[in-house]
Amino acid sequence: MNKPIVQFQDLGRIRYKEAWDYQTSLHQGIIAQKLENRKKPEEERVPTANHLLFCEHDPVFTLGKSGHESNLLISRDLLSSKGIDFHEINRGGDITYHGPGQLTGYPIFDLENFFTDIGKYLRLMEASIIQVLALYGLQGERIDGLTGVWLDAQHPTKARKIAAIGVHSSRWVTMHGFGFNITADLSPFSLIVPCGIRDKGVTSLHLEVDGVDFETVKNQVRAAFAEQYNFEERG
Repeated sequence: MNKPIVQFQDLGRIRYKEAWDYQTSLHQGIIAQKLENRKKPEEERVPTANHLLFCEHDPVFTLGKSGHESNLLISRDLLSSKGIDFHEINRGGDITYHGPGQLTGYPIFDLENFFTDIGKYLRLMEASIIQVLALYGLQGERIDGLTGVWLDAQHPTKARKIAAIGVHSSRWVTMHGFGFNITADLSPFSLIVPCGIRDKGVTSLHLEVDGVDFETVKNQVRAAFAEQYNFEERG
């Protein structure tokens, strides 16, 4: 069986709303193609596309559809004065922060080109980050019931999240994705209860090891995704 083809784009630094609108347009385009294909005999169907977008965002808090605004610890007016955007969005999960030094990734995959299993999709996203952390001598881990990647996951006072994950899927087409702190300023996290979890901290790769280069790590994550999801990249 041929590997799925994934179109890769690095959007650079971009405001959240602009990236959200772009990934929404790609997501809706894939769904529209799937619906059109259903009207055609199999030999006339057009293969659906898959995309992987990387970016860094200007400072922003995003609140997932199952989140609680009470986990935002300051008023929205004060957010504006600090230059931080706020958006309520349709991914799973609670509130999180995106900003410079954090690699944000948006896989917009038609999972029918891969496998129809959201749980597996999430685990492979975590595995991609875990694979990169191992290159730096760090043991990335999962915590049962909590999506994302953690360090010292089983230690009650040391557990800290290094990558947050929140996704949305419609007709097996995914959007949203992960935020991996690489050289991120973590001070904005003090303004929220990250992911609604009060008893665990957050961290960034540059605080765990010396000599972290953002572009190098970005390329390592890109390669890990292709390996974990077993796709062929175009870009």
